[in-house]
Amino acid sequence: RILVVEDEVIVAEDLKGRLVDLGYEVSDIAHTGRGAVDAAAETAPDLVLMDIMLRGEMDGIAAAEEIKGRLGLPVIYLTAYSDNETLERAKIAEPFGYLLKPFEERELHASIEMALHKHRLEEELAEARAKIKVLGGFLPICASCKNIRDDKGRWSQIESYIKEHSEADFTHGLCPGCAKKIMDDIK
Repeated sequence: RILVVEDEVIVAEDLKGRLVDLGYEVSDIAHTGRGAVDAAAETAPDLVLMDIMLRGEMDGIAAAEEIKGRLGLPVIYLTAYSDNETLERAKIAEPFGYLLKPFEERELHASIEMALHKHRLEEELAEARAKIKVLGGFLPICASCKNIRDDKGRWSQIESYIKEHSEADFTHGLCPGCAKKIMDDIK
C-alpha cells in the first residue's frame, strides 16, 4: 500500500496508474504536505512516495519528517530538484530513496522494493533489540553471601537476578576450589 504525494493532479494520476500496473495498491493521493501527513495517519500505508516541492506552507521534506517522526513510515522522494541545498535538507528526514523526475518504471519499482525491504529489516532489528536484556552499571553484591541488590533495593540470589535481566541459561558444576574443599571435608 503506497501513499502518493504529488501536487500536480495529472502527474499523480499517472503515477497511480504506473503503481497499479506494477502490482501495488495506492492507499490515497495527497496534494499538500499537511494532506500527506493526514492521509498517512488515516490510511497507514507501507510506503510514501513524496514530491518535494508542494503547494502550501508545508513542503515534502517537512511532511516526510513529520511522517517519519510520528508514524515511522519509509519515504521515497520523487522530485525534479537535485541541487545541493535540497539534497542536504532532504537527508534530514532520512529518506529510503530519492528518484529524479522523469524516471523509468523499472527504477521506480526497484526503489520501492529496496525501500520496503530495508524498512522490514529495520523493524525486525528494532524488535530484536527490544527483546535483548542487557546488564549494565554497578551491581551491588554482598561480599559474604553473594546475593545481589536490584534497582528496587531487593536482595536475591545472583543466579535469579541474571536470569531476570538477561537471556543467560545456567548449568551447574563445581569450581576446582569448591571441589577440593568438599573432598577435604569428606575425608
